[in-house]
Amino acid sequence: MLERLFQLRPAEWILPFGITAVAVALFFLGPQAAEALRYDRAAILAGEVWRLVTGHLVHADAPHLAWNVAGVMLVWFLFAREYSLRGWLWILFASTVATDLGFLLLEPDLDWYVGFSGVLHGCMTAGLVAWLRTVRDPLTVIVSALFAAKLLWEHVAGPLPFTAGSMTIPVIYEAHSYGATGGLLAGLWINAHRPRAGPSL
Repeated sequence: MLERLFQLRPAEWILPFGITAVAVALFFLGPQAAEALRYDRAAILAGEVWRLVTGHLVHADAPHLAWNVAGVMLVWFLFAREYSLRGWLWILFASTVATDLGFLLLEPDLDWYVGFSGVLHGCMTAGLVAWLRTVRDPLTVIVSALFAAKLLWEHVAGPLPFTAGSMTIPVIYEAHSYGATGGLLAGLWINAHRPRAGPSL
């Protein structure tokens, strides 16, 4: 597993760098742009459906953006080769849809939201699904267990203290679970429809 981490070709970084570039560009457009693009329940229900996508790409402040960019790069460094570009696009789509549906259907009191963390947790979950399918070494099991424990901790005790302490806005931990659910379903579906050796979707 470890040697695969250092075999990524430059072309395989196009998607994460693209996501990062869009997020950084939107951040430098200022708070007015963030307010116009964020997930806003009332605005979405009034027809501004683009916010279901753009809300995940805008951030509250520089530390919030930095956390998400670091997360994107880490997830890609670990899991990039577990899926093809098409597979990753499906995972991003499923994680985004699951997060948005979770907000709309189960979080009626959530007025607004910004950030990529829900989708990021979906990508992490899909990557672990692939690892558990093909690698199954002790490190994979430990990482998967720790990730599951993090999600459980958030529902029992709230956001992790270190993360919450570095943020100027509340951590919407429910986004993590909804995104992880979407990533789980996408990862299971892709892995169930491809040969055992290597990505095909």
